[in-house]
Amino acid sequence: MIRVGLGQDSHAFSKDESKKLVLGGVEVKGCQGLEGNSDGDAVIHALCNALEQAIGGNSFHSYSGKMCKKGISDSVEYFKVAIKHVAEVGFLINNIGINIEAQKPKIDPIANNIRAKLVGITGIDRNQIGITATTGENLTSFGKGRGIQVFVIVSLLKK
Repeated sequence: MIRVGLGQDSHAFSKDESKKLVLGGVEVKGCQGLEGNSDGDAVIHALCNALEQAIGGNSFHSYSGKMCKKGISDSVEYFKVAIKHVAEVGFLINNIGINIEAQKPKIDPIANNIRAKLVGITGIDRNQIGITATTGENLTSFGKGRGIQVFVIVSLLKK
């Protein structure tokens, strides 16, 4: 049996100059961080939503909000919960497709770091994670450099 899930998340860039940008669990130097109660990692948030959708779950906010109130702002911890939910219903991650819309930062130079981080967390092979990007050609708020939008699709296989 195969399951598929689609997740989306977006955040505006933070006005807080000290906030660090985190994408896919990787700190990105030289770019303003994203708004959010957590680290604002739009890649991980979209990934959690895709996993939850694939297993018939709810938005990742159903647990991340509670975790954030306990002081857990590292989105990788939310991702670990989503992976646990996937395993609890008897599925494995088959592949992950990530599409990022952003004017900044440039994604191609950091894609391998994001991929490596996700491989380390999920245990799947590098070639099972695709990362693509678009600038949005100034057509949306993200294309105009006001934030970052991420779409993720996942496929799961029954154990």
